[in-house]
Amino acid sequence: MGLFRNDPQRVVLESHDVEPRATRAPWSLWADGFGRLSIRAVQILVVVTVLTGIIFAIQYLTLVTIPLTIALILACAFAPVLGWMRRRGVPSLLATLITLFAITVLLAGVGWLIVWAVSDQWDGLYAQAVDGGQELIAWVQTLPFAPSQDQLDEWLATVIDFITSAQFGSGALRGVNAVVNFVTGFVLMVTILFFFLKDGPQMWEFVLRPFRGGNYLRAERIGDKTVGVLGSYMRGTATVALVDAVGILIGLLILNVPLAIPLAVLTFLLAFIPIVGATLAGIIAALVALVANGWVNALLVVGVVVLVNQLEGNFLQPFLMGRSMKLHAFVILVALTIGTVLGGIVGAVLAVPIAAAAWGAVQVWDGEDLPARWARPKRPIAQ
Repeated sequence: MGLFRNDPQRVVLESHDVEPRATRAPWSLWADGFGRLSIRAVQILVVVTVLTGIIFAIQYLTLVTIPLTIALILACAFAPVLGWMRRRGVPSLLATLITLFAITVLLAGVGWLIVWAVSDQWDGLYAQAVDGGQELIAWVQTLPFAPSQDQLDEWLATVIDFITSAQFGSGALRGVNAVVNFVTGFVLMVTILFFFLKDGPQMWEFVLRPFRGGNYLRAERIGDKTVGVLGSYMRGTATVALVDAVGILIGLLILNVPLAIPLAVLTFLLAFIPIVGATLAGIIAALVALVANGWVNALLVVGVVVLVNQLEGNFLQPFLMGRSMKLHAFVILVALTIGTVLGGIVGAVLAVPIAAAAWGAVQVWDGEDLPARWARPKRPIAQ
């Protein structure tokens, strides 16, 4: 019988036999749709676990990660100035020191302006905004479809709890610890910024050493794109914030709204938070006008805010930022939410430029003007 034969047998598989044998169990368990879904689920779990670890490390080391990120954005913003001085024959170290001194003076000047304009009048600004909110609530209660007082109190308590919770201000410490952390972070940021300005290209080239061939070219494109996006964002946002603040200040002075300078400074600061910041600044200005000058004046302030925001959104931002920050409003809101939950106010400010830099990397993944395969449009999108 063939089962007990001692002579070796040679089995020859024809090409048409290989596929049926490969699809038998256990390989067939992973070859169908459910098996492929299971493999993808395991891969997603691994990626989520790694990202969770990274996020935890970032939150734990905010004293390092936040100054590092701010220094990177500032270095990208002032890279053209530094490059211009070096091309004009200014020694690299001298150009670095001049740029660093200009950045430090600029940041110190903005900080002094904030302290001078807001600190002494913050109590009055806060009180008038609260009074305006209470007047608005009282008017809403006169409407036939107005919510009950219990509902309003519950909503107000929810907002206050969120603002004062660790989620909204996770990086904010009070008292001496806050001052120590701020000074430490600022000194660390300036130190990192000095090295980024002086040796940024060499540091990036060192990071790229493990890459070869196409991967090296891709990493080089991503680095150039990131510098361009972050620099354009910082320069454009600062200019837009300044124009918004000046426009709001002129409108408030014409309408004779009190606390015009603190409101303008607040507008400048909140302009670094896209979409939400301008809306919040306009609401605060309208509430102050409501208490001080009445409904008509408050509506005029709303008109000024809308006019300035339309000028910014339709003319100023496209001209200053071009396509470097071309993100959908939905993406911006999601990025703001994630940044606020993870890093508080600082996270909200940094979330959008980081998201824009990540999308910029996707746009040059396969070439200068060739996005990654999955991000390429399949058909023209109707405008």
